[in-house]
Amino acid sequence: MWRTHNIAFVTNPYPRAGHLSRLQWLFVGLMVSLVSLVSLVPPAQAAPFTPGSDSQVLERLPWRATDEAAQSLQALRRAWRAAPQDPQAALPLAWRYLAEVASTGDPRFVGYAQATLAPWWKVPEPPAAVRVVRAVLLQFDHQFDAALADLKAAQAAQPDDVQAWAWSLAIQMVQADYAAAAQSCARLSRLASALVAAACQAQVGAATGQGEVAARGLRTALNAQTGADREERVWSLTRLAEIEERLGWDALARASFEEALALSRPPRAQDVYLLAAYADHLLDRGLANEVRVLLKDQNRADVLLLRLALAAQAGRKPETATYVKTLTERFAAATARNDTTHRKEQARFLLQLGGDKVQALTLARQNWAQQREVADARLLLEAALANKDRAAAAPVLGWLASSRVQSKTLQALALQLQALP
Repeated sequence: MWRTHNIAFVTNPYPRAGHLSRLQWLFVGLMVSLVSLVSLVPPAQAAPFTPGSDSQVLERLPWRATDEAAQSLQALRRAWRAAPQDPQAALPLAWRYLAEVASTGDPRFVGYAQATLAPWWKVPEPPAAVRVVRAVLLQFDHQFDAALADLKAAQAAQPDDVQAWAWSLAIQMVQADYAAAAQSCARLSRLASALVAAACQAQVGAATGQGEVAARGLRTALNAQTGADREERVWSLTRLAEIEERLGWDALARASFEEALALSRPPRAQDVYLLAAYADHLLDRGLANEVRVLLKDQNRADVLLLRLALAAQAGRKPETATYVKTLTERFAAATARNDTTHRKEQARFLLQLGGDKVQALTLARQNWAQQREVADARLLLEAALANKDRAAAAPVLGWLASSRVQSKTLQALALQLQALP
């Protein structure tokens, strides 16, 4: 997902103010949502995996040894093994592993990233740059308060640390703390590019009743900033597509998704969140065959496998049973190790594929208690509707009224729930 553009970043864990690599910007806007998308992530408090020797195989990557990406990763690993106590060696490797999480959906890289932070994992006051990466890892386990505490400390030490402000914004958005998110966005806007500032403001505005203004403003910024970094455009276009979709501007949303995909090709440059978001857009419009084409050979990531299964079910394809069996096994494995970070995807699986609407509602309610974005709201409304339980949807209905978020889908579901006897 992050290739040549990021080579400079991964060799320098302290990028200049105002500039984020694609790894960071896609994480900023998308990765906290991806926390619930990348299901089955091992809990962050578990002991990180440390290889027993340099010859031990960690992962068979889909690259040839001559690939630039493989060579850069190997170089980072060698530097870290030579100086595991040195943040200058550990942090670039940790960020690179996190990049692989976003590009492949493979949760093992979370464990690898945490292993690089082992010397500082329980240290009360590690270096500010370490705090930022530790916060990213903590939020994978939905330890949002601990992550925000690390980020706040990092901001105090380095007030112009773009990463710290960007991650604060992302976590505050998933917690529906829009006042705090607006403050983080204001600070971020002074440090980042004009396009990133516009996208940040649109993200907050769309969640607080200003969807149409946000969409038009972000499109204007995209048209004006034609020379912006490609990765920033991909992030901004993905955000724009989501806002347009909520407003019911289907043609515009599809065009924005397609533009983002075109910019993020070749395939290894595409991120899991973008593919999943576009797949959901297509599924909602009955375009299951297009989803199957979009996600061909993408079943390594659980979140994409779920969407492949939904597309196969919609098209009555024979591979549906295989997909369902695989997902059932993966969710069972997560449950066995007491991993609760997969609740949203498991709830959707049970509701739409697994045939257990009661358990789906339980998981959807638990998920809403931790993260409160549009997708989380939709899941709880759909589960409550399937169970004809209007009371279960009360928290989301209250959030809809207080936030004034604009979403035709959520509004339609709310009307159906209110019509229940």
